[in-house]
Amino acid sequence: MTAQAPLTVLLATPRGFCAGVDRAILIVERALEKYGSPVFVRHEIVHNRFVVEALEAKGAVFVDELDAVPSDRPVVFSAHGVPKAVPAEAERRAMFYLDATCPLVSKVHSAAEHHYKAGRHIVLIGHDGHPEVVGTLGQLPEGAITLVEDVEQAERVELPADRELAFSTQTTLSVDDTAGIVAVLQRRYPQIRPPRSDDICYATTNRQSAVKAMAADTDAVLVLGSPNSSNSMRLVEVARKAGCSNAHLVQRAADIDWDALGPLRRIGITAGASAPEILVQETLAAARARYAVTIEEVVTAREDVHFNLPRILED
Repeated sequence: MTAQAPLTVLLATPRGFCAGVDRAILIVERALEKYGSPVFVRHEIVHNRFVVEALEAKGAVFVDELDAVPSDRPVVFSAHGVPKAVPAEAERRAMFYLDATCPLVSKVHSAAEHHYKAGRHIVLIGHDGHPEVVGTLGQLPEGAITLVEDVEQAERVELPADRELAFSTQTTLSVDDTAGIVAVLQRRYPQIRPPRSDDICYATTNRQSAVKAMAADTDAVLVLGSPNSSNSMRLVEVARKAGCSNAHLVQRAADIDWDALGPLRRIGITAGASAPEILVQETLAAARARYAVTIEEVVTAREDVHFNLPRILED
């Protein structure tokens, strides 16, 4: 029997589920326990197919819009947040709904409301079409928020000259890319108000820091996550910018083309904030099937954040 080649796995910590994702999934599970199936969920509760399929197996039904939900069944709004029109429609139909919006996204919504009431025009830094951005834009009347996606847009955007200005950001952006956009906005509009505290969430920041700490010391980096997960995609970008051009997003171990990764001595593994730890362990098992694996944990932070469930589910 041929001896396996050695492989050192740098395992990022923190990685995987954040408190907002934990809370959102638990809301669906508790609703199923309390009200029975089906419980409807508007859009993916979080951006991960493994999670969605696991909840479907328990009786959750995922729909695109409220018109697909019977008015006599519970509906859960996803962790990304929704425009105000969505709960308004649910109330018009006398539907029972549970809001699983991450509290850190709700903080961005509250800040937008505050700035709007103070007469300020708001710049939102984020990705057009992402559910979180759609939800934030939908908190205020059309035209109250200007979306800026990158440095080039920040350089050419024309903002109202007769209004105070403020900016907010999507919670799952690249910390470094966002800093570049903010620098341009502050140069062009020196009086623009920043958030009271950073809008990019602790989990996004921590996972990016862990990837930065290991990327340059690896032959490849694997990020467990879904293609529609913003924070997972940013981890791949961060790894590449931090020194590992051979960085890839994979949904689970079966998707990994080990031969295409090239000769490996050291590999980094992490997971986006919506990817469960079971996918990381599955990937480690796949690595052990090919290599003599030694694991080194790369710890850049410890997390102890917890968000409460809606009171009606706390019983």
